[in-house]
Amino acid sequence: MRATVGGAQSDFRLSLPRLLGFSTPGFCVGALAIALGVYLPRYYAGHFGLGLPLVGLAFSVIRVGDTLLDPLIGVWMDRTRSRLGRYRIWLALGVPVLLLGVYTLFEPTGGVGVGYLLFWLLIYFVGASLITLSHASWASVIAANYNERSRVFGAIQLMGVIGAAATLILPIAMAKHDGSGGRGDVPAMGWLVIISCAVGVALALMTTPEHVITEKRGETYKLRDYWEMVSRPDMARIIVADFCLALGPGWMAALYLYYFHDARGFTIGASSLLLFIYVCAGMLGAPILSVVATRIGKHVTLMGAAMVYSVGLVVQSFAPKGAFGIVAVMMFALGFAASCFPLLDRAMVADVGDAIRLEKGKNRISLLYAMITTTQKLATALSIGFSFTVLGWLGYQAQDGATNTPAAILGLQLVYILGPIVFVMIGGACFIGYKLDGKRHAEIRRGLAIAEAMSVEAPILESLSGDAGAPRPAVGPA
Repeated sequence: MRATVGGAQSDFRLSLPRLLGFSTPGFCVGALAIALGVYLPRYYAGHFGLGLPLVGLAFSVIRVGDTLLDPLIGVWMDRTRSRLGRYRIWLALGVPVLLLGVYTLFEPTGGVGVGYLLFWLLIYFVGASLITLSHASWASVIAANYNERSRVFGAIQLMGVIGAAATLILPIAMAKHDGSGGRGDVPAMGWLVIISCAVGVALALMTTPEHVITEKRGETYKLRDYWEMVSRPDMARIIVADFCLALGPGWMAALYLYYFHDARGFTIGASSLLLFIYVCAGMLGAPILSVVATRIGKHVTLMGAAMVYSVGLVVQSFAPKGAFGIVAVMMFALGFAASCFPLLDRAMVADVGDAIRLEKGKNRISLLYAMITTTQKLATALSIGFSFTVLGWLGYQAQDGATNTPAAILGLQLVYILGPIVFVMIGGACFIGYKLDGKRHAEIRRGLAIAEAMSVEAPILESLSGDAGAPRPAVGPA
């Protein structure tokens, strides 16, 4: 018999076709991560002549400002009441906003200046926030079971990796087909995102039901309530860990081409192929590590992956210069390990959301996810600034055609390796002593099942300590 919790079955499991349909919006998110993070800044700085300083400033300003928007969107999502569902509506609303921003950024017309870039980046980030927040929040409702969440978020992460890989393949395919030399790559990436977003969201909406969680009506929203949620020990650990686990790989990505070209002796083409291997490793890493998480726990899997990632960076640095085969193996291992960082963090946020709903009688999952997307955006914005600043202090010259001294190259190697290791290890260490594991989450789900069965509207204060002698207050309305 399946227990129903908040309108959703606690052991509900999406069939494989429905799981694939629901996870398809992740494809466009993965494609955007590569297109927007790697190619678009270079496109505006070089093709439109805006220059690196102005383009870098535009992306940083909008990215940091965008972090203030996500909590507001999360509040609006949590307040939504509709017969069609809470998150389906927001996911659908995000499509036209995102597509408008992508089209104008990747297919610019007329005069293109810093003002143009700033305005349409803002529109783009609003649409991206609507898509990512609503999809993650909906996933947490679909997957009520501790292990099922690893499966669902693993499928979303896998789709994201496929989207990123498709974006990396696109320039290579276009260069062989029409010899465009890179000028047509960025617009083509924009159309890939537009088509995959429209198709992916349509598949998710058509194939997946949304179970609306019931909660007490007439409640008030106070800033103090939200601070209590994000300052909880379990949620605070996840927030700090998510920031560090995003900043570490982001730091590595910012210095990637400099390191592999100047310090390791690879051509730009070989460096791009190694990056492709790193991304493709996530296609195996995401589903395999999500299964591992169901066996040993999400937080234990994250700690192990952080260790593998850090050791892999050290081992890679000792490979002979230009040794493509050895480095390719290490890049595969790094990509495999890093693939679980975002998916398991998000699955753990859903577990915290259940604990809050049990203790407070309030559904705040959208706001919790907004906090996570905020930390990731901050990490993305700061990774370039931090890494480039340190590299500049060490005397490295990044201009085209510049000749660097052996001391500057050594500084590049140290910055590339030590920065990611420090942040990733801190991220993994955040989960030492973490308590919200599978056993505790099962107790929380049982408490939610009791609340639903008894139509309890007030928060459940029943102890979950498991102490036989502890008093157990009655479950019922206050």
